[in-house]
Amino acid sequence: MKNSLNFFSASILATFLVSAFSLSSQTKPTIKWASIPAGTFMMGSPASEVNRGDDEIQHEVKLSAFKMSAYEVTFEQYDAFCVATKREKPSDGGWGRGKRPVINVNWDDATAFAKWMGCRLPTEAEWEYACRAGSTTPFNTGANLTTNQANYDGNYPYTNNALGIYREQSTEVGSFVPNAYGLYDMHGNVWEWCSDWYGEYPSSPQTNPRGSSEGSYRVLRGGSCYYLADFCRSAYRSYSIPGNRNYCIGFRLVSPE
Repeated sequence: MKNSLNFFSASILATFLVSAFSLSSQTKPTIKWASIPAGTFMMGSPASEVNRGDDEIQHEVKLSAFKMSAYEVTFEQYDAFCVATKREKPSDGGWGRGKRPVINVNWDDATAFAKWMGCRLPTEAEWEYACRAGSTTPFNTGANLTTNQANYDGNYPYTNNALGIYREQSTEVGSFVPNAYGLYDMHGNVWEWCSDWYGEYPSSPQTNPRGSSEGSYRVLRGGSCYYLADFCRSAYRSYSIPGNRNYCIGFRLVSPE
């Protein structure tokens, strides 16, 4: 009788553990990854690039291979995290949730989601390298960018490009053609948090740089639907206080593998 009870209890425990594991697995959203090859590139912009910033000093960077999420993290994915961790869901600003990129998340929110997923935020160097996808032009699309290629304020095109659409809100991730590495929305849609503190670039060659060791602001990259095309350039650097929750800021992930 005692052995039967032990067996019965063990069976219940095993069933519970399997159910708990299945439930836990179901709460973690699926991420589509793009494989980014190892390589060396010139980070920053050449002196000849129109509207380049003083903080875009070119320097050589060597990176190991890594995987980056093909899309910006969506509301659908982030909402699953909120439910699982009993966090308050961020506002969508009336734009909609689902496949749209999550917004109104600060750097700590983004980092918490990344850790929950067993991932991390990209470094600034990884972000620019992945965005460029082998290109050396202002955009991974070439010398210019149109609103048929990315979501930004088309009233303010880059250089002498034609005016485009001003959508005034985010679009669902993957609405435009990806770059050569299979990454979507690296230009426009929403700004993306990087792991680095904002700081001056070093002038010497770097290998897998992690940015400044301390600072007051975290790096933002990519531009957004509310900003002009110039801010979407591959080399353009922006930053914000880590606690900023904004309707134009989201993020994407890098896999630890």
